[in-house]
Amino acid sequence: MSKNRQNKYMPLIMAVCVVVGILIGTFYANHFSGNRLSIINSSSNKINNLLHIIDDQYVDTVSVNQLVEKAMPQILAELDPHSVYIGAQDVQAANDDLKGSFSGVGIEFTIRQDTIRVQNVIGNGPAERAGLIAGDKIVSVDGNTFVGKKVTNQEAMRRLKGPKDTKVKLGIIRFGEKKVKYFTVTRGEIPQKSITSTYMIDNETGYIKVKNFGENTYPELLIALAKLSQEGVENLVIDLRGNLGGYLASAVQMANEFLPKGKLIVYTQGRKSPRQEYRSDGRGSYQHIPLVVLIDEVSASSSEIFAGAMQDNDRATIIGRRSFGKGLVQQPIPFNDGSMIRLTIARYYTPSGRCIQKPYTMGDEKSYEEDLLDRYQHGEFFSQDSIRHSGKAYHTSIGRVVYGGGGITPDIFIPEDTTNVTSYYKEASMTGLILQFAFNYTDNNRQKMNEFTEMKELAAYLVKQNTVEKFAEFANKNGLKRRNLMIKKSHKLLERYINSRIIYNMLNDEAWTQYLNLDDPAIAKTLDIFRRKAAFPKKAAL
Repeated sequence: MSKNRQNKYMPLIMAVCVVVGILIGTFYANHFSGNRLSIINSSSNKINNLLHIIDDQYVDTVSVNQLVEKAMPQILAELDPHSVYIGAQDVQAANDDLKGSFSGVGIEFTIRQDTIRVQNVIGNGPAERAGLIAGDKIVSVDGNTFVGKKVTNQEAMRRLKGPKDTKVKLGIIRFGEKKVKYFTVTRGEIPQKSITSTYMIDNETGYIKVKNFGENTYPELLIALAKLSQEGVENLVIDLRGNLGGYLASAVQMANEFLPKGKLIVYTQGRKSPRQEYRSDGRGSYQHIPLVVLIDEVSASSSEIFAGAMQDNDRATIIGRRSFGKGLVQQPIPFNDGSMIRLTIARYYTPSGRCIQKPYTMGDEKSYEEDLLDRYQHGEFFSQDSIRHSGKAYHTSIGRVVYGGGGITPDIFIPEDTTNVTSYYKEASMTGLILQFAFNYTDNNRQKMNEFTEMKELAAYLVKQNTVEKFAEFANKNGLKRRNLMIKKSHKLLERYINSRIIYNMLNDEAWTQYLNLDDPAIAKTLDIFRRKAAFPKKAAL
């Protein structure tokens, strides 16, 4: 064959070689990798092609990026209730609650009548150093008026938060004054506390309220325990009611403090995640202190890890109502544009082997979200006999029966007390009228109430002020018709709610918690358990 003829057929020979190579490669891919790669490529190409066609041929101009942003949450929602997409603008806010601190001005605020009202000023924070006080109204930010419909929680956070050492100029109207004052606040690091209350309930019993499981939960716990130890603590109650969870590592560290060496705390496992066990190392300083853990229907995730570890190892008595039932582990996966997904990669299991995740149907987010309402209507909040178990029983280290398939069931059930609940009380609570009244009352009487620095003193003062009657007048003027018989029946509940919010506004989170604990049935049961020295569960009769 001549050189010219070789050159003539060379392109054809090369094309045949490429085709044969593709066919051979496809054969091996299909037969030795289950055709997974081609399926993924086919699916992703289909989505890419769809977006390209829309961009190229759709009747109107559309933003493909916006379509993708809207599609991402929908795709993840088809997997499970906790796999989520977080846009770049929301990532920092989503992470701030669990971080040890964030950069801002250092105030707690509420929005009333389209205006930011300073509810509390964080001690020794940037706002306090600049001269702001509780009760101030923020009417402008950096020279721009900030009142009206544009005032939302999200927009307020966006304007007030910012990098450390940057400045923000706030226009303030102070109570009793009409002229706007201006304060320049230099933003700084604001600590985010996981533990919001630490105090002695009585001479022997210490109390710790854990709001969430963040970066600093464990060191905060050690500080709280040290404080209680100095005050002679002999029994301990850890309150996880309302705690939505957080970091797995923080729950493991906390559990480690109360368990002897080698005890299984939790393990995780998934389709692509091999079993990983977390065990106690025996270094905990409080391995023998009598312990009670309080939970409710909102306690979730890391709260359930801690409560489950204490229950399955027979280390504590669990008191309250069945917990939420979140047993899925999410892994954060960031994208180049700053957005991220939290993808479920495993389930976690308590030491007895039970998965706490409650049942869910893929893609049916509504039913999952309405589970607590379903429990309420089923009567679970009021009767232990109404709790629905998965039917599968597990056993603790000493043989007690516990159940999986949907939350931690407490050892001692505390029903929700609805004895004196009326439709008037429900409406007063749900419409926000009690919160509005409490804030207005605080604002109007702040000078007098500043005399009280202790919770019990302020509580005694408020009882004499007949706040329920003043609220009824306020509510009547704001759309909630007065119902004297209902007010009389719900008087104690109304007084408790109203006065607790005023105490919160005037003092702090800890004072608010202490006040609510005064007549809390779960606290009363806890003290009874300690008096009977029954905090450690007894072996089941087999």
